[in-house]
Amino acid sequence: MDISGLTSAYSDLYSKTVSPSTSKLEGQLNSDYSGKTDEELMDVCKQFEAYFLEQMLKEMVKTIPTTESSSASMSTLTDYYKDEMIRNLAEESTEHNSLGLAQMLYEQMRRNYGLDSEVVDTLPEGKE
Repeated sequence: MDISGLTSAYSDLYSKTVSPSTSKLEGQLNSDYSGKTDEELMDVCKQFEAYFLEQMLKEMVKTIPTTESSSASMSTLTDYYKDEMIRNLAEESTEHNSLGLAQMLYEQMRRNYGLDSEVVDTLPEGKE
């Protein structure tokens, strides 16, 4: 059974799904967030945390010894589904069991864009 056509289709799909998520995140991180709402700012921070966790998990998976007994077509399919699983795991982990990185980024971005000034102005004197 020749599945080389199927393999090339999955290879194309794989290359199209990996690059857009990275470029989308880069575009969002390079934006000016001074006029954005708190929800939009926190969403970007969670996306960054998920991306960071995804990259960390991918590097961890690389340390697992593998056997080369499977064919190249199965290897491509396995890599695609493995990357999808890691991406979903990273997104779910960020949503439900955050590392705290998103919260720290959120607070830092609020300070950098001067969005904390409203909070500081409402605090009683000496409580900053």
